[in-house]
Amino acid sequence: MSNNARHLTGMHNALRRLALPALLALAGLSAGTSALAAGERPVAQGTLAAPAAAAAVVATPVVAAPAAPAAATFAVEPAAAPTPPPVLTNGLVRVPDGRLLAPDIARIVMRGELVVAMLKVDTPPFFFFDDGGQWTGLEVGLAQSLAKELGVKLRFNREAGTFNAVVDLLANGQADLAISKLSRTLARSQTIAFSDAYLTLNHSLILNRVKFAQLSRGRPLPEVIRNFDGSIGVIAKSSFADYARTNFPHAKVQEYPTWNDVLVAVHKGEIVSAYRDEFEVKRVLKADPTVSLVLRTVTLKDLEDTLGIGVAVTDTTLLAYVNQFLAQRAEKLDIQKVLQALDR
Repeated sequence: MSNNARHLTGMHNALRRLALPALLALAGLSAGTSALAAGERPVAQGTLAAPAAAAAVVATPVVAAPAAPAAATFAVEPAAAPTPPPVLTNGLVRVPDGRLLAPDIARIVMRGELVVAMLKVDTPPFFFFDDGGQWTGLEVGLAQSLAKELGVKLRFNREAGTFNAVVDLLANGQADLAISKLSRTLARSQTIAFSDAYLTLNHSLILNRVKFAQLSRGRPLPEVIRNFDGSIGVIAKSSFADYARTNFPHAKVQEYPTWNDVLVAVHKGEIVSAYRDEFEVKRVLKADPTVSLVLRTVTLKDLEDTLGIGVAVTDTTLLAYVNQFLAQRAEKLDIQKVLQALDR
């Protein structure tokens, strides 16, 4: 080979050595640009990166200078919600202690708490704070016994200012049960279910003697009551507001915020009568026998007010459980026992 040929071959090899790294670098830049354009992101070990938003399609692609690498950012995923216990094929739930329970019972047991809706206005002797500041009462004891049987704690929801609002708390899922001297009425039974009655009371009227004498005009008492067309005071949004319109269709029903307001009105003669259950009426005379000079009472033996425990319409097993609980209770309530409880 001549010197010229050897010289040309050496130059050719040198150029190849110089060009190869440049071509590889260009190829790498091109591959990196294509990857960025496709929206790919580096994936950390063991973590799935969120996909990038799709790039907008433009008529003329623009190649920008590569930006400095940004600091790595890690998204913290929210903690997964506790997995509820599985519902078995027979509809029961196996709770952590191994028992099989109906879903509405399992809900309470898993929570560890029975929530009972109760009127926020104390109503002795059903629920009230005694002189020592102790939360007590006939219905408080009833709720405590139910919670004990279920093996859970007890909490009262006392947000409701009216008896119908107590029903609403239960219907809206803010309580498991409603125990609040609740009368079992047709209107309420469209919203919630009721247990068997744990106390039955007759309906009763308190009459202003002077106003009633003016209304009766010498007619016999039963005749005047059966066709009563005077004014009747009741607590607003209570069962007796409904009862008054049903049982005394000719009467002028006037609603008051509280029972005390009703009593003041009938005592002053602003209304002829006040309408409620026999316990509340007898309690008025028991507290102050002298009011009998101004007022008289009438018990309606053919009309009954039955008190029950409210249960959500979907909690059928809980309703059966409450009914069985009431059936097994040794102590049954009646009007005499409730009146005696006032003296304790």
